[in-house]
Amino acid sequence: MRERSWLIPLAFAAIYLIWGSTYLAIRFAVETLPPFLMAGVRFVVAGALLYVWARLRGEERPSAANWRATAILGGLLLLGGNGLVSWAELRVASGPAALLVSTIPLFVVLFEWLGPHSIRVGPPTRLVAIGVAAGLAGIVLLIGPGDLLGARIDLIGAAALIAAALSWSFGSAISRRLPQPASPILGTAMQMLAGGGLLLFTGIVMGEAERFEPAAVSSESLLALAYLIVFGSLLAFTAYVYLLQNVAITKVATYAYVNPVVALGLGWALAGEELSPRMLIASAIILGAVMLITTQRRAPRSQVAEDIDEILDEDAISGTGRELRDQLRSVRADPRCSEPMVRRT
Repeated sequence: MRERSWLIPLAFAAIYLIWGSTYLAIRFAVETLPPFLMAGVRFVVAGALLYVWARLRGEERPSAANWRATAILGGLLLLGGNGLVSWAELRVASGPAALLVSTIPLFVVLFEWLGPHSIRVGPPTRLVAIGVAAGLAGIVLLIGPGDLLGARIDLIGAAALIAAALSWSFGSAISRRLPQPASPILGTAMQMLAGGGLLLFTGIVMGEAERFEPAAVSSESLLALAYLIVFGSLLAFTAYVYLLQNVAITKVATYAYVNPVVALGLGWALAGEELSPRMLIASAIILGAVMLITTQRRAPRSQVAEDIDEILDEDAISGTGRELRDQLRSVRADPRCSEPMVRRT
């Protein structure tokens, strides 16, 4: 571990800077590429490469149940999530888009409190509830009526971004209940393939293929798409998996409030996006709320931890069974027995 400790800051830099920059890359890509078809190509290509890599590493062939589960998550996270973000950036600048998407932890808390019984984990703590209320207030300020402290963002685009955040949040909340592959790389590859296929289908149904003019595609959009595939979906995700295996989940989760800051800065510096007083105040409120929720919320434990609990509750444990029980308790205490929020690839 010590020999490779230098990889940890590099991995954090990847998930902070690369994932923070993907919002600006999406904006450049959709300038001349249809949003749903662009996102579909991105995830089909990245998913195919990840899938081949995972299988070459010896990962087991996924079952039909695995494919059904990852197709559901691919639809929620990539079609409903990334697809709507890509479409919304036709109307909303990349910085505000990242800011609204950063509210995902807020909606995850609400789903786990008020959602379907199968995903409920109980009411939030007082501090988390304060964070949820503050986050909602920040959203209202950002998209509220009038020109108070600067012009508001486009309402249709904002609605699409909130819908994307809701879709991502619901996918994150139900993910631990679905039979996904044990390998995170294989599971994400399958989500990308399924979600990418759904994105392509949606683009065709919406007539994007008919309206697409290849001659009008700019080199800037093509470079942005290549960046999203190689850096956004492959390199940064690999760094994310490495961090999950070597760093506490609470530290890895800090990308949730670092990415929007990076996106706002890059949008202002490289694309001339406005940073109005309304935007800055709303950013401070929303990111403060996300930070509070992320640091105070205990993630629901995975099915692995629940199964361990059932074993530990057995009365007839003796002899070598006691040693096994002690080992299981140490596993149950591991932070990785709690599910991290599904990453927005």
